[in-house]
Order: sequence, then C-alpha cells, then structure tokens
Amino acid sequence: MTATLHVIFGPSGAGKTTYAHAFARREGAVAFILDDWMARLFGPDMPDPIEYDWMIERVQRCEGQIWSVVAGCLASGTSVILDIGLMRRADRDRVREIAAATDLPLQFHFVSASAEVRRARVADRNVVRGENFAIEVTPELFDFIEGVYEPPGPGELDGAIISESV
Repeated sequence: MTATLHVIFGPSGAGKTTYAHAFARREGAVAFILDDWMARLFGPDMPDPIEYDWMIERVQRCEGQIWSVVAGCLASGTSVILDIGLMRRADRDRVREIAAATDLPLQFHFVSASAEVRRARVADRNVVRGENFAIEVTPELFDFIEGVYEPPGPGELDGAIISESV
C-alpha cells in the first residue's frame, strides 16, 4: 500500500482539525496540526496582541520541522494528514510542487462552512477549549485570517474531497 499525503484546507473555523483527526483515526494515518505545534512550542511566549511577523517566523519553523517528520512517515509507508493552514493559493501551489517534485501521492481535502457557522464555532471553541482548541482566535484575529484566506480558484478543487461542515 502506498502512503498518501492528505492535505486539508479551508477557511478558519470550517472544521479542518476535526476532519483531520477523524480521518486519521479512520485511515490509520498520522495527523500534523500546525496550531497544535504552535501552541505547544510557542504558546507560552506568544505576545498579546499577536504580532504578525512574530507568528509567521514561528509558523515557518514549525512547518519546516513538520515536513521533516512527514518525510519519514511517508518513507515508512504511513499516510499523513496535513492541517497547516494553506490559506493562500500560493501556499497550496507550494504543496503541489513539493508533492510533484518528490513523486508523493497527493490528495487535497477542502473543508468549508458558512461564515456565520465558522465565526460561532470559533467563539464556542475559545470558551470550551476542548480537543481542538490550540490557540484562542479572537474576533479580530478571525477577521484578519478572513482577509488572508483565498478561496479555491479555478481547477483547485479538481480531484479534491469536499466536505461542507454544518
């Protein structure tokens, strides 16, 4: 059986992490959730309010380490699920290029929900702080992420698994 790189993407609060955990359990794959890495490694040092440059530098460090571990998992025949943001088309294109350059089987999964559902879900997650809570997403941070997010462009969803969460 060939290991596959499964890549989850969608807007903030869409249910990507919930989807990734469920998919990992069902498929016996390893899930890499960027928010978990950020919270564990840098959460105690996070400035308030969050500073974009501070965050991006650490996101890049985490992604580098995640890709290093992902390579080992895939080489051993274990499928991997990445939930690493990919808010912009350029980020998703970069993953496609990495997969193509290394002959990795790649499957995109797009998870979405209405803005109202996502905003309410994030607000609830901030209060409950359950399994999928890693970092508090304030209304201001949610709005910032909404401004960064680029919906899938033409052809981006060709062959993707699409999940609309409610």
